[in-house]
Amino acid sequence: MDHKPGMHEMHEMGNSVSTVDTLGAVFFIGLTVAMWAAVVVLAYANRGPVRPWLYRTAVGLIGVGVVGQIGHFQEHIAQAIYWIAHPYSNAWMTPWANSFARGMGQVDSTKPSLGMEILHLTGNLIFLAGLVGIMLITRRVSSQLQSRKWARMGVWMQGIHGVEHLVLTVSVALGASRAIGLSTWFGAIDPGVALTTYRVWWHFVANLVGTAILGMAIFHLWREKRSVKAAYDLEPDGDVLPLPGTEHRAVTEQPTPAVGQPVGAAQQPVGAAQQPVGAAARE
Repeated sequence: MDHKPGMHEMHEMGNSVSTVDTLGAVFFIGLTVAMWAAVVVLAYANRGPVRPWLYRTAVGLIGVGVVGQIGHFQEHIAQAIYWIAHPYSNAWMTPWANSFARGMGQVDSTKPSLGMEILHLTGNLIFLAGLVGIMLITRRVSSQLQSRKWARMGVWMQGIHGVEHLVLTVSVALGASRAIGLSTWFGAIDPGVALTTYRVWWHFVANLVGTAILGMAIFHLWREKRSVKAAYDLEPDGDVLPLPGTEHRAVTEQPTPAVGQPVGAAQQPVGAAQQPVGAAARE
């Protein structure tokens, strides 16, 4: 889903932009904005009392992030496979990636590669939002979870990767003749086979590692789901659970005796308050 030098012919705005292209671009950008709005709401609301909707919203955020990264990574797999089959050709993109790019490229039709850079930036922001969702959903658990450790690693890596794509997009938007960033060696590599090869495999490896980290975070989150749900007063079936650390409190706590009352006087044997049937009548 990444723009590579040599793909200008594929993205020339001479290709007509259809309504489907425009709607797809609006949907993709709108989804990205909605996910980050959810991140802000969750981050703020998690500072207050426990609410079941916080858990459900975080689960939805994570789910969309996972689905988005599956689509994102398959694009990089397709590009890598195409490069193996055609190492000296221009980089290739799937038809749906081209459709999104055409729609987003309407921002400035004089810059043929801008749409693809925006598309790739939004794809990475969706991925990053999903990782942040794992951090947010595990925030209330007092113990250190493996899922949280993996998610933190992913947020750092994907955050750096996101900055890379932000720089690539901004450089093109500001009129650079080629995208400037780590994956273009800051513009030092001339357009051609070498730059295409470098950028295809740079982003493939980055997303391979990032997707593996996401997979590990989801795996551990699934194993630790009971602890996470308990922190939101939820059982797997939706029933209320005590908060972590309070499970045995109801068993161990005893009534507090009144002032001057002997210790243990407040306790009564089970059934002590019961009287035999008719006992009151005999009295």
